[in-house]
Amino acid sequence: MMSPRQEQILKSIIEQYAEVASPVGSSLLAKVFGVSSATIRAEMADLERRGLITQPHTSAGRIPTDKGYRYYVNTLSEETNPVDKRTERALSARVSDTNAPERTIRSAVDTLVEMTHNLGLATIGNQLYMSGLTNLFAQPEFSSGVHVREVASLLDNLEPWLHEAKPNEPLSVFIGQENPIGRNSGCSLIISKFRSPYSDSSYIGVLGPTRQSYKGVMNLVKRTGESLEEAIYE
Repeated sequence: MMSPRQEQILKSIIEQYAEVASPVGSSLLAKVFGVSSATIRAEMADLERRGLITQPHTSAGRIPTDKGYRYYVNTLSEETNPVDKRTERALSARVSDTNAPERTIRSAVDTLVEMTHNLGLATIGNQLYMSGLTNLFAQPEFSSGVHVREVASLLDNLEPWLHEAKPNEPLSVFIGQENPIGRNSGCSLIISKFRSPYSDSSYIGVLGPTRQSYKGVMNLVKRTGESLEEAIYE
């Protein structure tokens, strides 16, 4: 079992890495926690033994593993963090055309793209609407051809997988190799289920690198799904 300080160090590594896209070193965390670099390095070593973080190369700082992200996301899932009022107003303004559900869903996806800088997606009938592909491939993780091919494979197979698997949670998060398709894409898929005229199991969400601000993105995706149902049925 991790100590409270180790949990906070893991959280700091994940959130710092999301911001700077480079390994997080012990000296930075030592300043944050007010302890010595040696103490931080010892805690990092234990987190690494647990498989929660890894050192990409010698003398580098640490980055989270898929297992580390999963621990972090599970912790977030136990919290209630509503979106802020400004975001709520923006969503309400964009998701309001109840006479044209397809246009409303597309507008919601475009709003997610603007707010998360990820690729946005939604199922509309038997089709998958996507927007923001440039955002996805602009991320430093996807500079290599191998990663681009893995992401392309994931996108090619995503729509039929959603129709077949029908994830049943209000909010589902598939991290890195947890993805049933495109396991080596280095992506996280965050989707919210909502009811629409097309299906009781419609989905809206984002696809982005595993390195992202899960707390804000998860809250936003969940609230967007709820806003769509409210706009379409209320």
